[in-house]
Amino acid sequence: MAAKEQIDTFLASPAFGVVGASTNRHKFGNKVLRCYQQHGRRVVPVNPNEKEIEGVACVVGIGDLPQDVESISMITPPQVTEQLVPLAIEKGIKNIWMQPGAESAEAIALCRQRDINVIADGSCILVVLGYHDH
Repeated sequence: MAAKEQIDTFLASPAFGVVGASTNRHKFGNKVLRCYQQHGRRVVPVNPNEKEIEGVACVVGIGDLPQDVESISMITPPQVTEQLVPLAIEKGIKNIWMQPGAESAEAIALCRQRDINVIADGSCILVVLGYHDH
C-alpha cells in the first residue's frame, strides 16, 4: 500500500485508541488525543494511571479497548512499543500508527508479518489531520 492509502485505511476506523495518552497538554500523548477530538473522531485514551483524559474515560490497556477501535496511535518509547504491539495484534487491532519516536524495527517487522497496516515512516497524525493548540 502507498503511504496515502495506509493513512486513509487507518483513518477509516470507527474509533481510535491513543496508547500513551497523557494528561499533560504539552505532551504528544495529549495532543494526539485532542487532535482526534478536534476532528470529531471517537477516541479512547489508554493509560493505566488515569481515570480520564480531556473528558474521556481511559482504559487500562490495549486489551480493554472497545471492539470498534480498529486503529491505534502509539506514543510510547520504542521498548514499550515492542511490548504492546503483540497485545494489539491479539486484540484484533488492524492499524497501528507509531508516532515519531515510538518506532521500533522489531515491532514494525512483527506488524508486517501479521498483515497489520503499520505507519512508522515519521508521519505525524498531528500534521496529517491538522492540529490546533488552543
